[in-house]
Amino acid sequence: MAPIEKQLLKSDFCVIGAGSGGLSFAAAAAQMGATVILVESGKMGGDCLNYGCVPSKALLAAAKMQHHFQEASIFGLNVDKPKVDFKKVHAHVHHIIANIAPYDSVERFESLGVKVIQEKGSFVDQDTLETDHYLIHAKRFILSTGSIPFVPPIPGLSSISYLTNETIFDLDVLPDHLVIIGGGPIGIEMAQAFIRFGSRVTVLEAFAALPKDDPQMTSKLKKILIQEGIEIKEHVIINSITSKDNRIYFSYNDADNNMVELQASHVLVATGRRPNIGALNLAVAKINASPQSIVVDAYLRTTNKRVYAIGDCIGGYQFTHVAGYHAGIAIRNTIFKICKKVETRAIPWVTYTDPELAHIGALESDLIKRQKAYKVLEMSFAQNDRAQAERRIEGQIKALVTPKGHILGATILGVSAGELIMPWVMAIQNNLKIGTIVDTIVPYPTLSDIHKQLAGSFYKDKIFSPFTKKIVKFLMSVTR
Repeated sequence: MAPIEKQLLKSDFCVIGAGSGGLSFAAAAAQMGATVILVESGKMGGDCLNYGCVPSKALLAAAKMQHHFQEASIFGLNVDKPKVDFKKVHAHVHHIIANIAPYDSVERFESLGVKVIQEKGSFVDQDTLETDHYLIHAKRFILSTGSIPFVPPIPGLSSISYLTNETIFDLDVLPDHLVIIGGGPIGIEMAQAFIRFGSRVTVLEAFAALPKDDPQMTSKLKKILIQEGIEIKEHVIINSITSKDNRIYFSYNDADNNMVELQASHVLVATGRRPNIGALNLAVAKINASPQSIVVDAYLRTTNKRVYAIGDCIGGYQFTHVAGYHAGIAIRNTIFKICKKVETRAIPWVTYTDPELAHIGALESDLIKRQKAYKVLEMSFAQNDRAQAERRIEGQIKALVTPKGHILGATILGVSAGELIMPWVMAIQNNLKIGTIVDTIVPYPTLSDIHKQLAGSFYKDKIFSPFTKKIVKFLMSVTR
């Protein structure tokens, strides 16, 4: 068979990867008048739409609704326990994906002026990408290839049929016993979803669950999850995994080095992610990379100055919102030549359990290492009237500030924590002091009022000090 004669295409930009970062860049650049080619061999929308944020939050929403029915009696409502039809849950998840998909579709991006090529691409030199039918020569390349599940070398794991975040949302049968390998955000979120649907759930974590968050807050969250029935086994070493008669058998050593046997119906591997860069032939393009990331500078340039990389493929903060932020930085640097650096000080993240766990800025451990003076402000959701009215008092908010009131970090465990973290993101990003939150008028009764209550506690010692009392006593004595 004669080789296919490939068509040569030229453009201002070639974006590789149609996840959130790549789509954001392609849409913005095309609408600003640049010529853009978008190369994607998989599904438009990438991991977030098809395997990550969207389906997981849809699944969690269904599980939350199930849980609310079970808790209705505390409000004086007598509701029969609902029955889970997991095929309908599966349909709900994919209905949500289908509703959002048109926004990320080939048709929409072509209507914006982007040429979409649904083929695999790899570099043939420093400024040319090859696909099945094209040779693409671009002034600048944007690598936004995302990440794929990391599968650890556990003895026997490769011999069984296991799930990852890319396949678990295809399940239309509820697992009898789901064992989750990995206690990061994905593993913990899925653990709560499936325990609420009625599965038995065991989490096996080699270290501590949710290790990137405040230990005080994660301890509270883990207690809540354990009370719901999730078995969280930390500091375990899995010795072997085997399967027989449609069951999966684990042998592991627990935190006390006792050998434990366990069997499951399904296994979810949620042990992190690695960059999806294996097919790019980066070496030919003079782009340095490791198994963990593509190497970039503070401006998101790779070692090939024609090529920028954004999102999960550069490691670090692997979040959809960070990929979108990177796209904005890349637009500034490639089109407008602004030379904007990436700033990581104000990047928030959220674990979407119920209650949610949200964080921004420094952790106490960071400040201790840096030997930086700080003050801890803490408040329970039980001190918030709206939380009391809705019987959601299990939460807590914690802020770290300098002795002069500059905000260093904040963590919120509670209902809608992902929404409530926003004022703290803005404060840290804009170098605001705690007094700004104190002076803000907040509607009552709202969960947001807890920010003002917490911020006000910073001044409590000064306002109600013996010195203040003397001043007030003097002022009252001279007031007619």
